[in-house]
Amino acid sequence: MNSHFKCHFCPVCNGTGCIGQLPGMGGVRNNQNFRLNFDGWEVCRKILGIKFNLFLINGSSLQNARIALAPMTGAVENMGFPDEESYYPQMMRAAFNAGLGLSIGDGTPDIKLKSGIAAIEELQKEDKNVKASVFIKPYSDEKILERAEWAGKIAERIGIDIDAYKIKTMKGKSSLEKKTAEQLLKIKKEVKAPFVIKGIFRKKDIDLVKEVRPDVAYISNHGGRIETETGSTAEFLLKYAKELKKYCGQLWVDGGIRSPLDVATASFLGADQILIGRPFVTALCKGGAEAVKNKAIQLRSL
Repeated sequence: MNSHFKCHFCPVCNGTGCIGQLPGMGGVRNNQNFRLNFDGWEVCRKILGIKFNLFLINGSSLQNARIALAPMTGAVENMGFPDEESYYPQMMRAAFNAGLGLSIGDGTPDIKLKSGIAAIEELQKEDKNVKASVFIKPYSDEKILERAEWAGKIAERIGIDIDAYKIKTMKGKSSLEKKTAEQLLKIKKEVKAPFVIKGIFRKKDIDLVKEVRPDVAYISNHGGRIETETGSTAEFLLKYAKELKKYCGQLWVDGGIRSPLDVATASFLGADQILIGRPFVTALCKGGAEAVKNKAIQLRSL
């Protein structure tokens, strides 16, 4: 166990133990959206009522649910690792062994992205088919394309974190910008991988998806770590999944997913892939790769 890890290892990861800790594992506004994300899945189940219960009874609740590791960076300032290079090799190995989909993110300094790329390259020495979804912050278009080029050989998909220009911990470290549909279309055309828009959480974000037609629309509020609309990703998925699916190939979601019931709820609501961050990172730091594998088994066992 990493004694310097910034998580408090709360019995339930519901956003009440790390209030005000950003950098750290918390979020903005006293973890408001972090906590709403956690509660949102149960809110949706109550709204769905008998429809969801019948879904469970029919035995289809987790059969088609695809679970992946959500992209998380800031291993030093947010998690408590001694350096950035220590995190990704452990996390990618553990996630791969647990049968999870792989995702990496980036940030400042560049080692955050480069260490994730190196970790996937290491796995490719054993299995050349291993790839990851790579999520890039909204830098200038030129810098995004440069980073996409770095990740070219390991990228299963390339995604732009459209809401990341609001990340509190990135302010003053790098020049991030709000992307227009025109810019996203240009990037989509030039990257050599299926394209993802991550950070769909406002009604007007749907207009971006409608215009860009990405391969994947990814509903996320960055785990409650950014200033955005108030609410949960679960309820946004419930309200807008059908509309979004008209304009993208797949629909992904993260935020507050803690139980097999949450996974089943996301799947029922139309999520093609369900991404989970804090629980897997916490498992790694508390119990190593075996704990990550056990967490994955638990989330698939209704």
